[in-house]
Amino acid sequence: MKVAMTCSWLNQYGGAERVLEYLHEIYPDAPIYTSIYMPEAMPSFYRQWDIRTSFMDRLPFVKKHHQAFLGLYPLAFEQFDLSEYDVVISNSSAYCHGVITKPETLHLCYCLTPARFLWNYHEYIRRENISAPAKMLLPLVLNYLRYWDSQAASRVDEFVAISKAVSRRIAKHYRREAAIIYPPIDASQFTPKSRDDIGDFFLLISRLIPYKRIDLAVEAFNRLGMPLKIVGSGRYRTFLERIAKPNVEFLGRVADNEIKELYSNCRAFIFPGEEDFGLTPLEAQASARPVIAFAGGGALETVVEGETGAFFRKPTAESLAATVEAFDHRQFDPVAIRKHAERFDVSSFKSGLAEFVERKWHEYRERVG
Repeated sequence: MKVAMTCSWLNQYGGAERVLEYLHEIYPDAPIYTSIYMPEAMPSFYRQWDIRTSFMDRLPFVKKHHQAFLGLYPLAFEQFDLSEYDVVISNSSAYCHGVITKPETLHLCYCLTPARFLWNYHEYIRRENISAPAKMLLPLVLNYLRYWDSQAASRVDEFVAISKAVSRRIAKHYRREAAIIYPPIDASQFTPKSRDDIGDFFLLISRLIPYKRIDLAVEAFNRLGMPLKIVGSGRYRTFLERIAKPNVEFLGRVADNEIKELYSNCRAFIFPGEEDFGLTPLEAQASARPVIAFAGGGALETVVEGETGAFFRKPTAESLAATVEAFDHRQFDPVAIRKHAERFDVSSFKSGLAEFVERKWHEYRERVG
């Protein structure tokens, strides 16, 4: 069984790229087809992979401003020749599931989400700094892209969703059913500490972009005056630093060993946005630390209220601040938190996904002959 993988782009590092790393561990010989690749923005070990880019990779400015080229991605992925592969796995949050495969090839999409900027446009655009002329033109382009995205979804033979929330979106936007296989963490990489040894700060780790709702956390902790450490970088950082008070500390990019230390020392982990799934809350729980999350999206599947964390119900700074103020980390059992996180360990993901792909490949071969 000869396998290839696709991903939308490789110019920023986040949860999608970490999922890709685990997929690569399952299929280490599979080449990865993507629109653009920026080696300096990715971990150094990516340079050892077989990464194949589209014509877009040679365009000026595209690697730092990839959003501006949204109309070219359909063409980029449709031009890839994948005729030599038995199975194509697209790790998709946009575009890369639009590759064209021959009838004998099984195309399985591990769907991170149907593209937010297409199917949740008004919510997405509300927090983006987009000029008035662009706002006038975007609906015309997005109307075409929504049509293309629907057609691209029809090329997929099997959908796998990362959460129930994403499965519902696939059903809504693509009219397709999807199995659910949760993305993994490597629980062995995180070491819990005693409840008596932790620090007094709260922690947030994220790319600093508008839809992540880091602004809610900054505003909430501005009101509370409690220490909040924020790890991550992104185009929203300048704005967030401007509105933050001195008790909110921006650490930027941090080495892996320092991140693990921050996880294990924090009073609780803050997860303010509605995410498709969310690996960072699970990493915090693998470090035996509770999570304070917005009650929506993937957090409803990874955080157990009253056992591994607490929810705030409204997407407002007031709601988050009230939950943090009432929160007592000493009420949570670190052993129980850690045990819950181990359910999402990478070993389960690898065996589950590999078995699913193998089974679907044999079923597909029987159908197509």
